[in-house]
Amino acid sequence: MPEGIITKAISGFYYVQSEDVVRRCRARGVFKKQGITPLVGDRVNFTPIGSEEGVVEELFPRQNELVRPPIANIDQCVLTFSSREPDFNSKLLDRMIVQVERESLDAVIVLTKVDLMEDIEQAEAWLHPYREMGYLTAVVSTRTGRGVEEVRSLLRGKLSALAGNSGVGKSTLLNTLVPGLNLTIGEISQKLGRGRHTTRHSEIFRIFEETYVIDTPGFATLEFAGMEPQILQQCFRDVWELSQACKYRGCLHEREDGCAVREAVQAGRMNGDRYQHYLEFLAEVKEAKERRY
Repeated sequence: MPEGIITKAISGFYYVQSEDVVRRCRARGVFKKQGITPLVGDRVNFTPIGSEEGVVEELFPRQNELVRPPIANIDQCVLTFSSREPDFNSKLLDRMIVQVERESLDAVIVLTKVDLMEDIEQAEAWLHPYREMGYLTAVVSTRTGRGVEEVRSLLRGKLSALAGNSGVGKSTLLNTLVPGLNLTIGEISQKLGRGRHTTRHSEIFRIFEETYVIDTPGFATLEFAGMEPQILQQCFRDVWELSQACKYRGCLHEREDGCAVREAVQAGRMNGDRYQHYLEFLAEVKEAKERRY
Protein backbone atom coordinates (compact mmCIF):
# COMPACT_ATOMS: atom_id res chain seq x y z
CA MET A 1 0.00 0.00 0.00
CA PRO A 2 1.53 3.35 -1.03
CA GLU A 3 2.50 6.00 1.50
CA GLY A 4 2.09 9.76 1.25
CA ILE A 5 1.68 13.01 3.13
CA ILE A 6 -1.50 15.08 3.42
CA THR A 7 -0.66 18.45 1.92
CA LYS A 8 -4.11 20.03 2.04
CA ALA A 9 -7.51 19.31 3.64
CA ILE A 10 -10.69 20.95 2.30
CA SER A 11 -14.35 20.03 2.79
CA GLY A 12 -13.72 16.42 3.75
CA PHE A 13 -11.16 15.81 1.01
CA TYR A 14 -7.52 15.12 1.79
CA TYR A 15 -4.91 15.85 -0.85
CA VAL A 16 -2.21 13.24 -0.51
CA GLN A 17 1.18 13.67 -2.17
CA SER A 18 3.18 10.56 -2.99
CA GLU A 19 6.38 11.36 -4.86
CA ASP A 20 5.30 13.76 -7.65
CA VAL A 21 1.60 12.85 -7.68
CA VAL A 22 -1.15 14.48 -5.59
CA ARG A 23 -4.44 12.59 -5.18
CA ARG A 24 -7.76 13.81 -3.84
CA CYS A 25 -8.73 11.30 -1.16
CA ARG A 26 -11.57 10.52 1.19
CA ALA A 27 -10.85 9.07 4.64
CA ARG A 28 -12.20 5.75 5.86
CA GLY A 29 -15.31 6.10 8.03
CA VAL A 30 -13.48 4.40 10.88
CA PHE A 31 -11.56 7.63 11.55
CA LYS A 32 -14.79 9.50 12.31
CA LYS A 33 -16.01 6.68 14.55
CA GLN A 34 -12.75 6.84 16.48
CA GLY A 35 -12.90 10.63 16.75
CA ILE A 36 -9.77 11.07 14.65
CA THR A 37 -9.44 13.89 12.14
CA PRO A 38 -6.60 13.61 9.60
CA LEU A 39 -4.45 16.74 9.54
CA VAL A 40 -2.24 18.45 7.03
CA GLY A 41 1.19 16.96 7.64
CA ASP A 42 -0.07 13.48 8.51
CA ARG A 43 1.84 10.60 6.98
CA VAL A 44 -0.65 8.06 5.66
CA ASN A 45 -1.20 4.81 3.83
CA PHE A 46 -3.76 5.11 1.03
CA THR A 47 -5.46 3.08 -1.66
CA PRO A 48 -5.27 4.67 -5.13
CA ILE A 49 -8.48 4.95 -7.15
CA GLY A 50 -7.85 5.71 -10.78
CA SER A 51 -5.12 8.21 -11.53
CA GLU A 52 -6.28 11.14 -9.40
CA GLU A 53 -8.21 9.88 -6.36
CA GLY A 54 -7.84 7.53 -3.42
CA VAL A 55 -8.85 6.53 0.09
CA VAL A 56 -6.83 7.24 3.24
CA GLU A 57 -6.56 3.92 5.04
CA GLU A 58 -4.19 4.54 7.95
CA LEU A 59 -2.51 7.42 9.79
CA PHE A 60 1.05 6.99 11.00
CA PRO A 61 1.75 8.01 14.63
CA ARG A 62 2.22 11.79 14.95
CA GLN A 63 5.36 13.29 16.40
CA ASN A 64 3.48 16.51 17.22
CA GLU A 65 0.22 18.30 16.53
CA LEU A 66 -0.62 22.00 16.43
CA VAL A 67 -4.03 23.59 16.92
CA ARG A 68 -3.19 26.79 15.08
CA PRO A 69 -2.55 26.21 12.30
CA PRO A 70 -4.06 22.68 12.39
CA ILE A 71 -1.08 20.66 11.22
CA ALA A 72 0.92 17.64 12.33
CA ASN A 73 4.48 16.39 12.23
CA ILE A 74 6.37 19.65 11.84
CA ASP A 75 10.09 18.93 12.14
CA GLN A 76 11.20 22.52 12.63
CA CYS A 77 10.25 26.18 12.38
CA VAL A 78 12.45 28.31 10.13
CA LEU A 79 12.37 31.82 11.55
CA THR A 80 13.29 34.06 8.63
CA PHE A 81 14.49 37.61 9.21
CA SER A 82 16.18 40.15 6.97
CA SER A 83 19.23 42.11 8.03
CA ARG A 84 18.05 45.17 6.10
CA GLU A 85 14.83 46.29 4.35
CA PRO A 86 13.25 45.63 6.84
CA ASP A 87 15.93 45.90 9.51
CA PHE A 88 16.66 42.97 11.80
CA ASN A 89 14.32 42.92 14.82
CA SER A 90 15.70 40.87 17.71
CA LYS A 91 12.65 41.48 19.89
CA LEU A 92 10.35 39.99 17.25
CA LEU A 93 12.74 37.07 16.87
CA ASP A 94 12.60 36.41 20.61
CA ARG A 95 8.80 36.54 20.49
CA MET A 96 8.75 33.94 17.75
CA ILE A 97 11.23 31.75 19.61
CA VAL A 98 8.97 31.78 22.66
CA GLN A 99 6.08 30.52 20.53
CA VAL A 100 8.22 27.79 18.98
CA GLU A 101 9.66 26.68 22.33
CA ARG A 102 6.15 26.66 23.79
CA GLU A 103 5.19 24.06 21.18
CA SER A 104 8.39 22.04 21.86
CA LEU A 105 9.53 22.48 18.26
CA ASP A 106 13.04 22.98 16.93
CA ALA A 107 13.86 26.45 15.61
CA VAL A 108 16.23 27.40 12.81
CA ILE A 109 17.11 31.08 12.35
CA VAL A 110 17.80 32.35 8.83
CA LEU A 111 19.08 35.90 8.32
CA THR A 112 18.67 37.12 4.73
CA LYS A 113 19.87 40.11 2.64
CA VAL A 114 23.28 40.27 4.32
CA ASP A 115 24.69 41.69 1.08
CA LEU A 116 22.92 44.95 2.03
CA MET A 117 25.03 45.28 5.16
CA GLU A 118 28.21 47.32 5.31
CA ASP A 119 29.56 45.18 8.14
CA ILE A 120 28.82 41.47 7.80
CA GLU A 121 30.28 40.91 11.25
CA GLN A 122 27.23 42.66 12.68
CA ALA A 123 25.02 39.90 11.30
CA GLU A 124 27.22 37.31 12.96
CA ALA A 125 27.04 39.27 16.23
CA TRP A 126 23.23 39.33 16.11
CA LEU A 127 23.11 35.55 15.77
CA HIS A 128 25.88 34.76 18.24
CA PRO A 129 23.68 34.53 21.39
CA TYR A 130 21.34 32.12 19.61
CA ARG A 131 24.16 29.91 18.40
CA GLU A 132 25.48 29.83 21.95
CA MET A 133 22.10 28.47 23.05
CA GLY A 134 22.23 25.73 20.43
CA TYR A 135 19.98 27.13 17.70
CA LEU A 136 20.97 26.34 14.12
CA THR A 137 21.44 29.51 12.07
CA ALA A 138 22.30 30.57 8.54
CA VAL A 139 23.47 33.91 7.14
CA VAL A 140 22.20 34.26 3.58
CA SER A 141 22.51 36.41 0.50
CA THR A 142 20.54 35.14 -2.48
CA ARG A 143 22.32 37.72 -4.65
CA THR A 144 25.82 36.37 -3.92
CA GLY A 145 24.79 32.80 -3.07
CA ARG A 146 26.19 32.99 0.45
CA GLY A 147 24.56 30.48 2.80
CA VAL A 148 22.12 29.10 0.22
CA GLU A 149 23.50 25.56 0.32
CA GLU A 150 23.54 25.71 4.09
CA VAL A 151 19.82 26.49 4.10
CA ARG A 152 19.20 23.71 1.59
CA SER A 153 20.91 21.30 3.96
CA LEU A 154 18.88 22.56 6.93
CA LEU A 155 15.60 22.02 5.05
CA ARG A 156 16.37 18.73 3.33
CA GLY A 157 14.25 15.77 4.37
CA LYS A 158 12.08 17.81 6.76
CA LEU A 159 8.70 19.46 7.03
CA SER A 160 9.55 23.05 7.90
CA ALA A 161 7.17 25.76 9.05
CA LEU A 162 8.27 29.08 7.57
CA ALA A 163 7.69 32.07 9.83
CA GLY A 164 8.62 35.64 9.06
CA ASN A 165 7.13 38.97 8.10
CA SER A 166 6.46 39.90 4.49
CA GLY A 167 9.46 41.38 2.74
CA VAL A 168 12.13 39.34 4.52
CA GLY A 169 12.85 37.29 1.40
CA LYS A 170 11.10 33.94 1.85
CA SER A 171 9.93 33.76 -1.77
CA THR A 172 13.29 34.87 -3.09
CA LEU A 173 15.05 32.27 -0.96
CA LEU A 174 12.76 29.47 -2.20
CA ASN A 175 13.24 30.56 -5.81
CA THR A 176 16.99 30.38 -5.28
CA LEU A 177 16.76 26.96 -3.66
CA VAL A 178 14.44 25.61 -6.36
CA PRO A 179 15.36 26.95 -9.82
CA GLY A 180 12.27 27.21 -11.98
CA LEU A 181 9.88 27.63 -9.06
CA ASN A 182 9.27 31.27 -10.08
CA LEU A 183 7.34 32.41 -7.03
CA THR A 184 6.63 36.13 -7.02
CA ILE A 185 6.64 38.25 -3.89
CA GLY A 186 3.64 37.36 -1.75
CA GLU A 187 2.92 34.23 -3.78
CA ILE A 188 3.84 31.83 -0.98
CA SER A 189 0.70 32.85 0.90
CA GLN A 190 -1.45 32.42 -2.20
CA LYS A 191 0.19 29.12 -3.12
CA LEU A 192 -0.40 27.81 0.38
CA GLY A 193 -4.02 28.92 0.45
CA ARG A 194 -3.57 31.92 2.70
CA GLY A 195 -5.00 35.33 1.96
CA ARG A 196 -3.73 38.62 3.32
CA HIS A 197 -6.21 38.72 6.22
CA THR A 198 -8.08 35.40 6.19
CA THR A 199 -6.70 31.88 6.57
CA ARG A 200 -8.91 29.47 4.66
CA HIS A 201 -6.82 26.34 4.91
CA SER A 202 -3.32 25.08 5.50
CA GLU A 203 -1.33 23.61 2.65
CA ILE A 204 2.12 22.13 2.49
CA PHE A 205 4.35 23.01 -0.43
CA ARG A 206 6.82 20.39 -1.67
CA ILE A 207 10.05 22.10 -2.72
CA PHE A 208 12.16 19.05 -3.47
CA GLU A 209 12.34 15.34 -2.66
CA GLU A 210 10.99 14.60 0.85
CA THR A 211 11.31 18.30 1.67
CA TYR A 212 8.24 20.38 2.45
CA VAL A 213 7.46 23.87 3.73
CA ILE A 214 4.36 25.58 5.05
CA ASP A 215 3.73 29.23 5.69
CA THR A 216 2.70 29.78 9.32
CA PRO A 217 1.02 33.10 10.08
CA GLY A 218 -0.20 31.55 13.33
CA PHE A 219 3.26 32.04 14.77
CA ALA A 220 3.10 35.71 13.84
CA THR A 221 0.17 36.30 16.22
CA LEU A 222 2.71 36.33 19.02
CA GLU A 223 0.32 36.71 21.91
CA PHE A 224 1.07 34.98 25.20
CA ALA A 225 -2.51 33.93 25.92
CA GLY A 226 -2.74 31.30 28.64
CA MET A 227 1.00 31.28 29.33
CA GLU A 228 2.27 31.12 32.90
CA PRO A 229 5.37 33.06 34.03
CA GLN A 230 7.25 29.85 34.81
CA ILE A 231 6.58 28.55 31.30
CA LEU A 232 7.81 31.80 29.77
CA GLN A 233 11.21 31.49 31.42
CA GLN A 234 11.49 27.91 30.19
CA CYS A 235 11.00 29.26 26.65
CA PHE A 236 14.12 31.42 27.11
CA ARG A 237 16.86 28.80 27.04
CA ASP A 238 19.49 31.11 28.51
CA VAL A 239 17.22 32.33 31.32
CA TRP A 240 16.15 28.79 32.17
CA GLU A 241 19.70 27.44 32.29
CA LEU A 242 20.92 30.27 34.51
CA SER A 243 17.84 30.06 36.76
CA GLN A 244 18.95 26.70 38.10
CA ALA A 245 21.48 28.57 40.25
CA CYS A 246 18.99 31.11 41.62
CA LYS A 247 18.82 31.52 45.37
CA TYR A 248 15.05 31.24 45.54
CA ARG A 249 12.84 28.56 44.08
CA GLY A 250 10.28 30.09 41.72
CA CYS A 251 12.40 33.18 41.08
CA LEU A 252 11.11 35.22 38.12
CA HIS A 253 14.40 37.15 37.74
CA GLU A 254 12.97 40.64 38.03
CA ARG A 255 14.29 42.27 41.21
CA GLU A 256 15.01 39.29 43.46
CA ASP A 257 18.18 39.26 45.57
CA GLY A 258 20.52 36.39 44.77
CA CYS A 259 19.08 35.99 41.25
CA ALA A 260 21.62 34.16 39.10
CA VAL A 261 20.06 35.51 35.91
CA ARG A 262 20.40 39.16 36.95
CA GLU A 263 23.97 38.53 38.09
CA ALA A 264 24.80 36.93 34.74
CA VAL A 265 23.43 39.97 32.88
CA GLN A 266 25.44 42.35 35.05
CA ALA A 267 28.58 40.27 34.49
CA GLY A 268 28.04 40.14 30.72
CA ARG A 269 27.41 36.39 30.69
CA MET A 270 23.87 36.82 29.33
CA ASN A 271 22.84 39.09 26.47
CA GLY A 272 21.29 42.26 27.88
CA ASP A 273 18.78 42.68 25.06
CA ARG A 274 17.51 39.15 25.57
CA TYR A 275 17.04 39.82 29.27
CA GLN A 276 15.15 43.05 28.56
CA HIS A 277 12.88 41.20 26.15
CA TYR A 278 12.25 38.58 28.81
CA LEU A 279 11.18 41.26 31.30
CA GLU A 280 8.86 42.90 28.77
CA PHE A 281 7.27 39.58 27.84
CA LEU A 282 6.94 38.68 31.53
CA ALA A 283 4.98 41.88 32.13
CA GLU A 284 2.67 40.97 29.24
CA VAL A 285 2.18 37.45 30.60
CA LYS A 286 1.30 38.80 34.05
CA GLU A 287 -1.12 41.32 32.60
CA ALA A 288 -2.83 38.66 30.49
CA LYS A 289 -3.10 36.41 33.52
CA GLU A 290 -4.74 39.18 35.56
CA ARG A 291 -7.30 39.71 32.82
CA ARG A 292 -8.17 36.00 32.89
CA TYR A 293 -8.98 36.16 36.58
